[in-house]
Amino acid sequence: MTKTMRAIIGSMLLAGMAVAPTAANAQMLQCAPFARMFSGIQLFGAAAAWWNQAAGKYLRGQTPEIGSVMVFKAIGSMRSGHVATVTQVVSDRVIKITHANWSIINGRRGQVERDVTVVDASPNGDWSKVKVWFAPIGKVGSTAYPVNGFIYKDGKPASADQQG
Repeated sequence: MTKTMRAIIGSMLLAGMAVAPTAANAQMLQCAPFARMFSGIQLFGAAAAWWNQAAGKYLRGQTPEIGSVMVFKAIGSMRSGHVATVTQVVSDRVIKITHANWSIINGRRGQVERDVTVVDASPNGDWSKVKVWFAPIGKVGSTAYPVNGFIYKDGKPASADQQG
């Protein structure tokens, strides 16, 4: 085999390895693309940017509703923010969400967690801070994460605290 032919075949193999999904990364999901697919809310980019992008496109508010997307603010440990879809309203201070890329499960991130518990940790009960179920410890974590609010796909939220 000539050097040129080896170089071409080697390049093709490298390109194939770079594009072909492996079992390890095929399941890696980021929160924003997953939330877009799961909720139907068509916003793009970093999760923290969804709140401002929703203005004028979707109603926003401070009340969790089934199907709404909760938007976490960007903070040091979560520079791109986070988004999650509400799947159940348990009480005025507890909801269930489905989201991707939160907990470390079986040693890796990027997995979907369905119907996990979120507790309103804000002093005024306005969902401005929440604590989220964290699989490695098997319970709701102790960190209170800041939240912008909820983006509603269709219609009006049940409460009157909506924003445009």
